[in-house]
Amino acid sequence: MPQRQSHYFDSDPDTGHDYAMVRASWEQLAFQFQTDSGVFSRHRLDPGTDLLVKTVLGVFPDRPSRVLDLGTGVGVAAIALARLRPRVTVIASDVNRRALQLAAGNIARAGLDKRVTLVECDGVPDGVYDLILTNPPIRAGKEVVYRLFRESARALSPDGSLYVVIRVKQGAASARRELENYFGKVETLARSKGYHVLRASEAAAGLMKRGDKR
Repeated sequence: MPQRQSHYFDSDPDTGHDYAMVRASWEQLAFQFQTDSGVFSRHRLDPGTDLLVKTVLGVFPDRPSRVLDLGTGVGVAAIALARLRPRVTVIASDVNRRALQLAAGNIARAGLDKRVTLVECDGVPDGVYDLILTNPPIRAGKEVVYRLFRESARALSPDGSLYVVIRVKQGAASARRELENYFGKVETLARSKGYHVLRASEAAAGLMKRGDKR
């Protein structure tokens, strides 16, 4: 019998409600996010997400561009990027409806309704993106995670990049090898407390190497 997917990757978590608030700070600006049971990292800011946001902010300038927060959860990375990079348009996707409802509330409280678009989707929404960032649903299994890598490679603009945060003990090395199947360049940008942030770029070159078509 196949294992059940991690609850936060389910479309409709069947757990009861237990609301909480999570706080964060980037670039000297304070943030707070409402969370609930049945969503990822309910009790605290996930260290991997924190590192991912810090890393992307450190290398991504404020310029007109389309950003996808793939697996947004309650909207942490999407809200951070939208507030701190005001020229960016953010699309935030997730399969978890409860998480998306919370994200909608968090986005509204941040005054970002016109800057962040939410999409219910278990993969990469249709469109072309200049940057995709993700803290992938590791417990959903490698098949799901690697599918997200493939879809991201096909959805990036020619100069676009995918940023992935993943723990060493949860397969950072194998994730990097998989990314190298679809991208011409993969590098480790940051390491902290057992987490690695990988940047994958030159998707066209990687796909051509495989003989894949966009």
